[in-house]
Parts: sequence; C-alpha cells; structure tokens
Amino acid sequence: MKTLAKTTLYTATLLASFALVGCANVVRVAPHTDLKVLDPVWTTAYITRNHGYLVYDTLFSLDESFEPQPQMVNKWTVSDDKKTWTFTLRDGLKWHDGTDVTAADCVASLERWGKRDGVGQQLFRDVQNISVGDAKTFTIQFKEPNTFVLEALAKVSANVPFMMPKRVAETDPFKPIQDATGSGPFIFKKSAWEPGSKAVYVKNSDYVPRTEPQSLAAGGKVAKADRIEWIYYPDQASAVAALIAGKVDYVESPSTKSIPVLEGKKGIVVTSTDPLGNIAMVRFNTLLPPFDKPAVRRAVLQAMQQEDYMAAALGNPSFWRVCHSVFPCGTPLANDAASDLMKPAGLEAAKKALRDAGYDGTPVVILNPVDSPVISAFTKVTVDKLRNLGMTVRVEDMTWAALTERRANRDAVGAGGWNIFHTWWLAADVMDPMAIAFSGDRTTGWYGWPNDPVLEDLRGAYVRAKSANERKQIAMKVQKQVAETGVLGVLGQFFEPVAYSTKVKGITTPVQFYWNMYMDE
Repeated sequence: MKTLAKTTLYTATLLASFALVGCANVVRVAPHTDLKVLDPVWTTAYITRNHGYLVYDTLFSLDESFEPQPQMVNKWTVSDDKKTWTFTLRDGLKWHDGTDVTAADCVASLERWGKRDGVGQQLFRDVQNISVGDAKTFTIQFKEPNTFVLEALAKVSANVPFMMPKRVAETDPFKPIQDATGSGPFIFKKSAWEPGSKAVYVKNSDYVPRTEPQSLAAGGKVAKADRIEWIYYPDQASAVAALIAGKVDYVESPSTKSIPVLEGKKGIVVTSTDPLGNIAMVRFNTLLPPFDKPAVRRAVLQAMQQEDYMAAALGNPSFWRVCHSVFPCGTPLANDAASDLMKPAGLEAAKKALRDAGYDGTPVVILNPVDSPVISAFTKVTVDKLRNLGMTVRVEDMTWAALTERRANRDAVGAGGWNIFHTWWLAADVMDPMAIAFSGDRTTGWYGWPNDPVLEDLRGAYVRAKSANERKQIAMKVQKQVAETGVLGVLGQFFEPVAYSTKVKGITTPVQFYWNMYMDE
C-alpha cells in the first residue's frame, strides 16, 4: 500500500509538472539587450526598467491621459497649504517572500530613489521630514508648498520609483542591489537567470491587482501569462530569424534594416507602438580631458548633423525626423531657444572651433555597444567625424549591458574611464527639465557629471512654477544652458518598430508592460 501511494503521488507530480510545462501560457521575448543589472534605481537602462515593472509595484502610476492614479496607495490627504502629504497603503500588499509591505518599506524606497533620480532629487530637496505613522501610513512634509508630488511618485519611466523591502532599499544607492524581491505581478527566478542568455519570470499567484481597468501603467496589473522568458540574442538579425522560426514570440527592437525581411511574413506583425518615438543622444564625460572644456564639447557638436546619424542608424526617413530641441518635438516644451547652437555649422566651422578651443591631441575613448545596431551606427558616425576633425579616437567594443556598468566609472581613462557614449531615451523620459539627463549636479547627476549650479537652480524653479507658461519659459532657459555648455547633443528623433507573432496579445505603448502580455493559442 505504501508503494502504491508513493507511485500515485509520483504520477500526480509528473502530471502536474507536465501540465505546468505543456499547458502554461509562456511568452518568449527577444529583448533589446541582455539583462545584467537588477537595480532599476541604480541604472536608467530600459532593460532594467522593464525588469522592474515585472517584479515591483509603485505608489502611483500614470494613466493614458498622463494623470497620476493610485497604485499601491489606497487613500491620501494633503494639507491646505500643500506642505503635508499623508499616504495610506491598500490591503493585500505582500513581498514575494510572503511578508507584508509596510510604510517603512516605502519610505526607505523613496529615500533611495530620491538620491539617484532627477525627479526624486528635486522632490527631496524640499522635503523637511518623511515619517512613518503606522504599518500602512507615512507622511511627507515639505518646506514649501508642493503640487508636483503625485506626478513625481507616478513617474512612468527611468528611473521609476519602485517600492522595495526596507532591507533591500537600505542598500547604498550608488551600489546596485542583488536581491530582486518585489511585490509585483511576477517573480524573478534568479536561479534560472543566465546572464548573456536568459531571464525568467513566473506569475505571482499572491499578487492582488487593482480593480480598475489597465490604463498605461495604472489600473489592474493582471498577470495574463504564467511565465515570461527573455531570450537574449547578441545581434538583432538573430532575434529576427528566431521570430520567423517561431523560437520567440516578440522582438523588442528589430533593426529597421531587417523590416523588409519581416514584412509580408504570415503570422508576424511589424508596427511602431510609440507616436513620440525616441531621442538619440551623445553624452560627454565632463570630468576628463578633452571634454572637461565646454569649448571643445561645443566644437565637436558643430560637426554632428542629425541627418547623418539618422540615415546611418535608421535608413528609411519614415522612421526618423530632425529635431533641434532638447525636449522632444511634438511635446509641450519643445522650443527653438539657442537655435544657432542647436543646429550644427558643419565640419569646417567645427575644425576652426576645435583649434580655437585648444584641443591638444588628447585621445578620445568612445564606448561602443556592438549588440545595439542603432547605437553602434551612432558610434561609427561620431568616430568618422572626430577623426575628420583631427582628433585621436579609440573605440572600445562591448555589449550594451556592459556599457551600462562601465559608464558609471568616474576614473581616468587608463583606469576604466571614458569620454563619450551614445544612447537614446523614450521621448516621454526627457519631456521636461526634471529628467536626470538634464541634471547639473556632479555628485548625484547622470553619467557625464557636469557641475552646473545654474542648471540646477533652473530645474528647481521648474518644480515651483505656478503656471504652464512659466514652466515653458524656464524650459527655454534650460535648453539655452544645455546648448551653451554642450554637455550633450541631440542626434535626432526616431521611431523604432517592434515585431511579434499574431498570437501575442496585450501590446502596450509607449512602454511594453509584460504583465499584460499573453499568448492566444
């Protein structure tokens, strides 16, 4: 009888395992790069932000009208003078380890985020006190009236103020966390993680979603798939081939040059999910020669025509546009301030400006992510331009995941430092001066670390502005300051497609929220 019982139990276990593997709803994704960093507060890398949206939750989230809506919060109050904000968490919130989410966890998470993110830094500069009332309640008191609180807590993209357990959130904000315990709709299976190959997420059966319909990042985060697998391919051609072969279901970032291969293929959809697109950017390290000199940065920018970068990276003009504004064209704060500096004057003018700036032949180290065809194309254009200007250039190839770690190095070039890297942002991430890309704080700012108190004062004024017109005027001053100091260059605005099987449901825009995605078999 004991043997029969054991056999029956073993058979039941096998059947359950077969059901889980054979019948589970699994979505296989070819992400735009490898997941290497688990900390969405330490890095602005979008792959880590996407990871964050699977495993973590937020206090507030933006809906499709870009209005902040409660997420982990049940109710909140604000004093008449707008200085005291009190928040109460909703019922049913648990960490993946089974413990309850508490107000103390949220306070620790906000404090850590506030040391790294541009919006968080501005928010906490006016914080007088943040305190825990009881297990579900906490209060933020400001020195001055603040009406930007909900928008800050609902920030939709990098860096998102994700909530973490207090023990994790107490990690030094300038060191990446290793523990991915969250309270979100999916659980990160660290034991199945193969950096350079695969990341696995399984449905969190204990997660209690909100009852409202999903709207952008707000509403009910209903995990519709049982398992999400990110399968990394070192080049997008391989990812596209995997989609055609049915080895993956969704490709995040197919090269526009591969679109003709996909178009017309039965069972495959190619589309753009973001009407505002992305902003291509070059970033200089202001700590190291030669770009510690604003005049050298401005000289180089004079040679960086957007058309050259967009044509090289995207090809077909239907996928890109020229935009001489640090705030994306088509968004409220786009403007033409400092247009004489925003529009490159050409190679000969740049050569003269570089001579006048006193460039002395110092080598320029450019970080190049070989697994990102768009950014690699940017690198090639810049290398050609700098060499035509007479600069000494050294390119260091690596993956994008490795670049996101390397760019945090503030040391000299010989000790791992760098001079230039290229990137791109979702337009929604750089729509206003609060973006970390526009920070002028050398200690807590974005990679490149300019020291610009004027810029920081302008960003602070933007938070305190009382009207849309006042914010517009401040944004113009921010753009002028960025252009005059040359800390970054806008290389164009482009619209990257996605490709997926017709069986995939739950496509969202402008960010793909994978909790909403599933396979319709």
